[in-house]
Amino acid sequence: MVDEATRKSLSGIPLLKTKAGPRDKELWVQRLKEEFQALIKYVETNKHQDNDWFRLESNKEGTRWFGKCWYIQDLLKYEFDVEFDIPVTYPTTAPEIALPELDGKTAKMYRGGKICLTDHFKPLWARNVPKFGIAHAMALGLGPWLAVEIPDLIQKGIIVYNDKSRAT
Repeated sequence: MVDEATRKSLSGIPLLKTKAGPRDKELWVQRLKEEFQALIKYVETNKHQDNDWFRLESNKEGTRWFGKCWYIQDLLKYEFDVEFDIPVTYPTTAPEIALPELDGKTAKMYRGGKICLTDHFKPLWARNVPKFGIAHAMALGLGPWLAVEIPDLIQKGIIVYNDKSRAT
């Protein structure tokens, strides 16, 4: 089950209605509008709660997403590139979010820096098709992964802070 903080975070993200993927032409355009509305609302909510932790943009077709995410520990900002493609079977299949520069630095990651979401997030996604979208993947997938993995990687010395707001 989800804890109260997660439930509160989710309540600020609109649920999506259109079940469409990149191959669905006109319906995909409608789905993308819903995706952007949900992302904008989620980012606004995060900023209001002083919890701003990512930026995303997409290619023109909305099939490739990229940006930055960050984690702050001990007043130091560790920043990472984030990227993912929308699967052709989306929204039935969740996107596989990748942090390429962390590839091989943790066991909870697949080749190419794709974060492991199999055990906790993917079953939740499957129960909520087509209501969940990219904002939900960030809130319930990448956010919790960063909160668990990054402090561990910092503590082990695998990630070291540098002055350019970039972790190495």
